[in-house]
Amino acid sequence: MNKILIVEDETAIAELEKDYLELSGFEVEIENDGDQGLERALKEEFDLIILDLMLPGADGFEICKNVRSAKNIPILMVSAKKEDIDKIRGLGMGADDYITKPFSPSELVARVKAHLARYERLIGDSARENEVIEIRGLKIDKTARRVYVNNEERNFTTKEFDLLTFLAENPNRVYTKEELFQKIWDMDSIGDIATVTVHIKKIREKIEFNTSKPQYIETIWGVGYRFKV
Repeated sequence: MNKILIVEDETAIAELEKDYLELSGFEVEIENDGDQGLERALKEEFDLIILDLMLPGADGFEICKNVRSAKNIPILMVSAKKEDIDKIRGLGMGADDYITKPFSPSELVARVKAHLARYERLIGDSARENEVIEIRGLKIDKTARRVYVNNEERNFTTKEFDLLTFLAENPNRVYTKEELFQKIWDMDSIGDIATVTVHIKKIREKIEFNTSKPQYIETIWGVGYRFKV
């Protein structure tokens, strides 16, 4: 049974999320305080975290940043703030998804299942021989989920790694942001284009020698992105 931590100061919302998730077979814990939520997220073993943005104590950004530096589990950020800058900031700190309130509990459950399913598929088979992609100094170890640039390891979040690997495995083909969101996040991309944009930016910062003239991931203006080989 997957164990989920909800960090949410609005008790009614947290309890509603918990009820729907438990009905779907998840074990759920709730913390209403940011500091306590951060402590539990770091010390205990959870499979996924649902994280509100505005909290007493540590806010969602701080929690996300600290958890991501220590763990690679999926993080879903939830907020009533609709501004793109907050979404971009949250995704930039390592959140895997950003859901704007109000949302239906069934949508939350669907997103939780999608993130957990993908995460478990990707880490499930550690016994097979490492599968590696190597392109001009860039090495992607798919089995170990590690990335090296000129033999120097770079740290990647789950979705950053998934996106880079997908593009590298499908070189010289242009993908729209909508296509990438659907393939990597297993969801339709309505209102979530910033998710792809932010992840591409973070990937470039880690693998490109000059982000203004990328040698790996090209922007095809008005269309999308292409991994150049």
